[in-house]
Amino acid sequence: MALSRIALLLIVALSVVGGAGTAKAHTADISSSRIVPEGDGRYRVDVGFLGADIERMFAESGPSRADVDLTEPGVIEAMIGKFIQSRVALQNEAGAACPSEIVSVGADPANPRDSKVVLRMDCSAVPGQILYNPYKLLEAQGSRAKHLVGVGERNADERLTEAQSLGAEPAPGEVMIFPGDALVDLSKPLLTPWELAPKFFAAGIEHIMTGYDHLCFLIAVMLWATRVWPVVKLVTAFTVSHSITLSLAALGLVDLPSRWVEIAIAASIVYVAIENFFTCKVEGRWRDTFVFGLIHGFGFASGLIEIGVPQRAIAPALASFNLGVEAGQIGVVLIALPLLSAFDRLFTHGVRDPRLVRLGSGVIACLGAYWLFERV
Repeated sequence: MALSRIALLLIVALSVVGGAGTAKAHTADISSSRIVPEGDGRYRVDVGFLGADIERMFAESGPSRADVDLTEPGVIEAMIGKFIQSRVALQNEAGAACPSEIVSVGADPANPRDSKVVLRMDCSAVPGQILYNPYKLLEAQGSRAKHLVGVGERNADERLTEAQSLGAEPAPGEVMIFPGDALVDLSKPLLTPWELAPKFFAAGIEHIMTGYDHLCFLIAVMLWATRVWPVVKLVTAFTVSHSITLSLAALGLVDLPSRWVEIAIAASIVYVAIENFFTCKVEGRWRDTFVFGLIHGFGFASGLIEIGVPQRAIAPALASFNLGVEAGQIGVVLIALPLLSAFDRLFTHGVRDPRLVRLGSGVIACLGAYWLFERV
């Protein structure tokens, strides 16, 4: 590899280190609740969501505002509070809901891009087991909705037994729920760490399959490949490197600004796409995918962090999410490589047509440039 090429790779990789900030806010279609028992059958329920997401939900399914003066102080906050209040509930198995009141509505102090509604619910007069029902909120979020439910204050893990902390025994904590899941029974421990694993595995697959920038990067480095072994090396190098940074970020050991990470990912797409115009060799490109995989790992980590990693379940959540990402990548390879080979056999006598590679690379380079411009 030429010295200039190594320098360019390192410059792009190091560009994510600059700046300040954090990538720990919610993303679209992901919301959260933290249910804190306050004694005597009373609960505090903090509902958090991306500010832009609640604006979309409110616009799509909120009440008519034709006769409301939105310029009056507190009017919008009150309407959002009532919107959330009507879509989350503590109730018993018979459906009797606990009376609730809105405590506050505003920005989440921990995440400037997020909003938070604080409710107080009194279940002292509601008989039977208390269940948490956020499914009207998930319905408003859409088909890809996810909701992270936490029980107890964030430092509640300090009071867990050693067996509970290690996940050997069930314990209160956090659980990710999707539309169609059962209501959360507050009288029972939440899912154990390994019971959370399938949900994080599914989230990893979804993250790669809907992460069009990651998909474009993988396809771009495969366009010249005509044999399986070079692709195996490409994917292995990408897997090893992004697993390193995904783990570092998920464990909180490295915290890089999401804006710079997303810019560097877009730049990596442009780089590998343009590189296809100057070389058709794929044997050494595993070095590219290793370097750029470090950057993409931070992008994968942002998806995992924003879903919410239970502190007592870091190992299974991280492993499951990473395996989901790998399953998605393998799926892409198993689709793309046979399609390219079939095209070669049908139209170019088994030889990769440079025009096909350049056309695909040009499209991917344009997409990468668009994302780069948008993110800058």
